[in-house]
Amino acid sequence: MGLNPLSAAAPPTSNALAADARTLNSLKLQAGQNTPAAIKETSKQFEALFMRELLKSMREATMKSGLMDSAQGDLGTDLLDQQFALQMSGQPGGLADLIAQQLTRQMGGQPSPQVDKMSKAPESTPSTLSLSERSASAVTGAVTGTQASFIQRHREAASKIEQSSGLPASFMIGQAGHESGWGQREIKLPDGSPSFNLFGIKATPSWTGRTAQVVTTEYVDGAPQKTVAKFRAYDSYEASFRDYAQLIAQSPRYAQARQQTGSVQAYATSLQSAGYATDPDYAAKLSRAINTTLQLQRAQG
Repeated sequence: MGLNPLSAAAPPTSNALAADARTLNSLKLQAGQNTPAAIKETSKQFEALFMRELLKSMREATMKSGLMDSAQGDLGTDLLDQQFALQMSGQPGGLADLIAQQLTRQMGGQPSPQVDKMSKAPESTPSTLSLSERSASAVTGAVTGTQASFIQRHREAASKIEQSSGLPASFMIGQAGHESGWGQREIKLPDGSPSFNLFGIKATPSWTGRTAQVVTTEYVDGAPQKTVAKFRAYDSYEASFRDYAQLIAQSPRYAQARQQTGSVQAYATSLQSAGYATDPDYAAKLSRAINTTLQLQRAQG
């Protein structure tokens, strides 16, 4: 006896993920009921599906080694991703609320006051991030509003320098974010104005420009010590990106790093080996910062 494809697929619940075509059809029918409960559940499911695909892309891009691959392992990973996606979806102020708002308006209804208030939040709050930025933040647990704002702010300058230097913009932005605390720990001039030094490049004797003298942390035999050092000062952030690219491109000590731009880990490790920083964990920290930048850029498509 044949089955009706629509009646065979039970409406999704908060404990299950709509992961096949039949259930998605049922999900569309459920949304068509135009009731608050149906729209809420539909929105949560769409958010969970988006989260699941984002998790899958992240695993394939950064965690897939090929050493332990198996059909059973892939199934287990997929089930785990589904559970993570469900747990992260449906949170107040998240992507599901925005989807529900859009569905309600498309069906001629009025969004709830809470959702409508969220959509009119001031531009300075994290809730004004794009849908993909908000989703990336929930999935990675790392991309904050501060990080997303920093990445967006320096995207144009980094892209411009990438064209002339060949260094990936995402690598430069990630390193600038790590060195400056995503813009929260920028080096200041004596009068409190910005030095525009995003990469922590020190002022060597050959430097003829302005300088900023600040307290910094250096590692001696693996132990952190406070010291006072002079750093270069620029006229703009773009100049900071340009000077960093010239340093990597022209200094013999970074020749190996220049050949490793196809791998985040290899590039970060090469910079640490060349002595870019004294922190013994620099490569790991830099890799995380660059991957944070890459994850947000992938989410934005």
